Amino acid sequence: QVQLVESGGGLVQAGGSLRLSCAASGSILNINSMGWHRRTPGKERELVAAITNDGSTKYADSVKGRFTISRDNAKNTVSLQMNTLTPEDTAVYYCNVKRFPHGPGILYDYWGQGTQVTVSS
Repeated sequence: QVQLVESGGGLVQAGGSLRLSCAASGSILNINSMGWHRRTPGKERELVAAITNDGSTKYADSVKGRFTISRDNAKNTVSLQMNTLTPEDTAVYYCNVKRFPHGPGILYDYWGQGTQVTVSS
């Protein structure tokens, strides 16, 4: 099992910034990627940003240039620096960890409990 603890959510005004953090513990070997997804009521969960163990990153088009994901492999943490926030960024943000402990093709997917981000106009 992998346990994920998220922090950093809150209420900010448009144009402000927040930094989300997620710490992984438990069965943390063979983690391939860590990242963040978000969900707004009535919409499917969508990828916000992810980073692999080799440092490759992926961002949703809507957050490119505003959000930056980083990872500390030694501490098994991932952070998301969110700048120039807009009301459209309001959502519950979920930490995500993907593991391949048995090699490619067998994925273990883990999710945090979610942290609320609210951006006011």
